[in-house]
Amino acid sequence: MKETGKIWMNGKLIPFKDAKVHVLTHALHYSTAVFEGIRCYNTPNGSAIFRLPEHVDRFFNSAKMYGMKIRYSKKQISNAIIKTVKTSGLKECYIRPLAYYGYGTMGLTPTLNKVDVSIACWKWKMGESKAGKFSGAKCKISKWIRIDSKSQPMQSKSAANYSNAALARVEALKNGYDEAIMLNNKGNVAEGSAENIFVIKNGIIKTPPLDADILNGITRNSVIQLIKKEHMKLVEKNITVNELLKADEVFMTGTAAEVKSVTKIDKNAIGNGGVGEITKELQKSFMNIVMGKDKRFVRWLTCL
Repeated sequence: MKETGKIWMNGKLIPFKDAKVHVLTHALHYSTAVFEGIRCYNTPNGSAIFRLPEHVDRFFNSAKMYGMKIRYSKKQISNAIIKTVKTSGLKECYIRPLAYYGYGTMGLTPTLNKVDVSIACWKWKMGESKAGKFSGAKCKISKWIRIDSKSQPMQSKSAANYSNAALARVEALKNGYDEAIMLNNKGNVAEGSAENIFVIKNGIIKTPPLDADILNGITRNSVIQLIKKEHMKLVEKNITVNELLKADEVFMTGTAAEVKSVTKIDKNAIGNGGVGEITKELQKSFMNIVMGKDKRFVRWLTCL
């Protein structure tokens, strides 16, 4: 990773190379951290952060679910994100706020340690998450199931949840696929390793509900709102593997992935094996939104 600009740590901007933590930091041992992934786009009107308030809200909600008390307000964190991006000099980037239990007392109980906060950003161009984005991703149904919400709060974007996702991603890559699709403990479709999932059949768009052990994705929410504005039919319902494999189109959504088409699952072609027309339409519409070209959603952009 190229060192760019500075990293915000506990209220101060410090050189990228000096942003370090102690090896006995609690979060390194017990995954006691929550984070966000946010995009800043280089729009015709200048750099703009996509859905910043919603990301910051989720950041604080994630911390709350784990009993973490962030010592800064939402406004302070939002301003710090903007300041970090401006300091980087990058016109478009990926932004990573992180709250974690720091160095202090070792042992399973995290609350004896203070909660540290950092914000970093790095270069990330639009469409950089290639993995079949426009040509169609090849996905594998993972042997690893999504963590049950009764085990961990899946609505929290916590580091602990992502070891499960990493197992699925690595399994898929080792077997020659671009991405994993994870089922929940009921055998229904949950999500990708880092994306929400949508299926289309006979013009009806379906996506798993939040109680299917999925993250409440901000890109997912954005696409749902877009679908409704375009008067397309959307249903949030549990999706079986059979429904997934027999879909006319499948696509995934995420901060990094944006709207990514899926054309093969295991050894099964989806639809005609190419990127579907509805997926193409949503990809184009989403790009118009993040570029500030769709006035209906310009409120989602925080211009710098």
